Amino acid sequence: MIGYAFIIFCLTLSFVLVIQQLAAMQRDRNYVIEHDFAVNRESNLLEKYVMDMENGQRGYLLTGEAKYLEPYTTGQTKWRDSFNQLRELTSDTPVQEKNLIALKESIENWLIQTGGTLPTMRNGLENESYFNFTFFITHQSILDIRSQLNRFRGLEMGFVKERAAHLDAQNEMLINSLFVMLGVVIIFSLLAALLISRSIVGTIKQVTKSIIKLSSMKRDRSKRIHVTMNDEVKDLADATNMLLESQEEIEWQQRKLTEVVHMLQGISNLEMLGTSFIRKAAELFGASFGVFYIRSVHESRVGMLRMADYAAMEEGVEAGKTFFRLGEGLIGQCAIEKRIVHLTHVPETYIRLKSGLGSATAQSILIVPIIHNQEVIAIMELASFDKFTALQLSLMDDILEVLGTIVHSVQTRVEVERLLGEYQAMTEELQIQQEELHLTNERLEERNRYADERTRELEHMKVSFEEHAIQLELSSRYKSEFLANMSHELRTPLNSILILSQMLQENNSRTLTHDEQEYARVIHSSGNDLLLLINDILDLSKVEAGKLDIHIGELRADWLPELLLGHFEKVAEQRKLTFQIEMDTQVPKIFYTDEQRLSQILKNLLSNAFKFTHQGSVHVAFRMCSVEQIVEMLPSALHMEVMAVSVRDTGIGIATDKQEIIFEPFLQADGTTNRKYGGTGLGLSISRELARLLGGCIQMQSTEGKGSTFTLYVPSLPPLPEGVTIAHKEAAVAIDSMSNDYFIREYSESSEIIPKCEDSTNNQFKGRKVLVVDDDVRNVFALCNAFEQEGIIVSVAQNGQECLELLAKDPSIELILMDIMMPVMDGYEAMRLIRKNNHYANVPMIALTAKAMKQDREICLQAGASDYISKPLHMSQLLSLMQVWLSK
Repeated sequence: MIGYAFIIFCLTLSFVLVIQQLAAMQRDRNYVIEHDFAVNRESNLLEKYVMDMENGQRGYLLTGEAKYLEPYTTGQTKWRDSFNQLRELTSDTPVQEKNLIALKESIENWLIQTGGTLPTMRNGLENESYFNFTFFITHQSILDIRSQLNRFRGLEMGFVKERAAHLDAQNEMLINSLFVMLGVVIIFSLLAALLISRSIVGTIKQVTKSIIKLSSMKRDRSKRIHVTMNDEVKDLADATNMLLESQEEIEWQQRKLTEVVHMLQGISNLEMLGTSFIRKAAELFGASFGVFYIRSVHESRVGMLRMADYAAMEEGVEAGKTFFRLGEGLIGQCAIEKRIVHLTHVPETYIRLKSGLGSATAQSILIVPIIHNQEVIAIMELASFDKFTALQLSLMDDILEVLGTIVHSVQTRVEVERLLGEYQAMTEELQIQQEELHLTNERLEERNRYADERTRELEHMKVSFEEHAIQLELSSRYKSEFLANMSHELRTPLNSILILSQMLQENNSRTLTHDEQEYARVIHSSGNDLLLLINDILDLSKVEAGKLDIHIGELRADWLPELLLGHFEKVAEQRKLTFQIEMDTQVPKIFYTDEQRLSQILKNLLSNAFKFTHQGSVHVAFRMCSVEQIVEMLPSALHMEVMAVSVRDTGIGIATDKQEIIFEPFLQADGTTNRKYGGTGLGLSISRELARLLGGCIQMQSTEGKGSTFTLYVPSLPPLPEGVTIAHKEAAVAIDSMSNDYFIREYSESSEIIPKCEDSTNNQFKGRKVLVVDDDVRNVFALCNAFEQEGIIVSVAQNGQECLELLAKDPSIELILMDIMMPVMDGYEAMRLIRKNNHYANVPMIALTAKAMKQDREICLQAGASDYISKPLHMSQLLSLMQVWLSK
């Protein structure tokens, strides 16, 4: 604070001096400007007045007209005012004052010589000699007067220059003064900072050096920092000293604990353990007497048995009891309560500690329980002339943490040795008996052993088969339940993501920018990718369970390149890869297969190609197979058209020993936890199974480090009549045995693709009342926003019970969207109760579920649903479905 105050004082003084100097310079400047301007102005006016009088006089003398006398009269009146003003302004300059007096005399003489009055001038007009004399005198006098005025102004200009030079000198002096004051402030500031820092930094350096010196000493914390100043630095030194003392105490405790542990290592006898420890404890805690008890059974009673002592006298009062039952005395009570007993007020008759020189009463008694697994296994009692310190008690806590384990270890070792001895004795006896019976029972034992082994093997096989059958059944049921629940839990939040992102992408309100629409498109695309991942897991389960159906239909093969470009062109640009698609002219425009499954296979293959390619290209080629190729790759499709789709990349390739496992589910070529490429390992496995369901296959060629080529061979199947279903287990047999080759396609009303109407859709939905029953607020929010844009009046219920209550209050509901999995009352029960009411017997109800299992549709229809649609919802499909039922 002194340093800051000094610097502020210096700055303030400098500021005051600078202001004073600037004020003086300002006054001089103002004087120069105002005084010199006034002198110049008045001198010019005086000259003007004299010239006016001369011109007026001449004009009058020449013309005789009275109008020329007006300037003469005005100048004669005002020249004295200017003269007096000049004299007042130059009163401080004697030379100029003399010049002004001479100038006045010249003007007055000129006036006297020229007559000075109008009558005199008029008389001169008639006298030619007087006229000529007046003109001559006037001209000469005016020249003298002008010469005097010029001399006066010249002197005044010299004075102005002198004042300007004086101002320049003052300005230079101000600048020099500023530099001088700055130097003085810097010097004094540095001196103040040096003095103050020496009082602070110097002491801190001393403390730092002391700490470094102390830290460099091996195990020596006895040195302390001494500071004479009574300030914050002294507080720092005191805190450092306290830290050193604390560290010294911690090191002392750790050193003593290490000594105890080291001393007790290798002891295998309880008596030796008790004797060694009680002696070391007396040394550590300054005790003059000590007893060590061990938990034992004495005369059929559990208690604490005296095992060792330190400085004990003969058997008597001083020596104490040999055995304490649990709860008896402080020893037995300590064993029950499991806490340290510290007595500091010891009666004189309690115990006396004796030596060869005399005896004295103990001042402090410490009874300590030794615990292992929440049970007291030993107790130690110490007596001392002094009171036990907090440091000693802290050391005792540290020792007790390891002592219980050590004591228990010794007890266990003793017990093991005892049992080992008994076992050895019994073993010797058994060996004798076995030798006697060995010869007679050897053959019989051999036969019995063989029979027993066969029996156990058969029983084990039987039990294993039964357990395996039960586990398979439970596993299948649990897996189905798990996949259903997982489908619901994943599709429910995904539903709201897809709906809202699609609404943002469409930007019907025109409030989003192009970039925001692109963000919404990316979110919607990512949600669809997540949906595909969920479908992959469900597809794998269906494949394993033999319940995956295929749907053969018409496919526009010439649309496939555009479809693949739309999905992967951006990916290629981002990864800076060349993406080419080649379509052979022989590929027909119409191709009959399952479009969804074919697209799924191609997307999986292309995703892998882009995933494992860092530079180069990804090439897709569509071509038709020759008869020879069909015979080689798909002999069962000999009489069909077979299309081959090759996906070739220049990526990392696949090692030869890894090329078989990549088609196994959940396995990848690099299966380590630190692998570079992520993924579930399901894509190729599902693709191979889907290709087999479509009657085709997948072949792979790869060279590690150069790239891979995956080729899908898929036959063109005739379109299937509606109304019949075939599962994938029958698909391969069906393909082989096809003559006219009709596949059976599963018919589902909810899977129909109904095109959304044009502008009339909004008119049809406007004002229609729809009840949304769903407990997920995210789905409710998304559906309400979408429906409100269509003009639909939306009511919301969070469960089946609320749905029934709303229907009772508002009978004008025209359509119900019913979620299935809800609390209080689920969708199944709610739909059954609604159908029991005749008023709502014909109200359309569309079941919404995220489980998406095969049997869900039949269950919903049986419960009373008019139709069924799975989450996540596609708004165009949902609105089309609603339009159909509302129109009915």
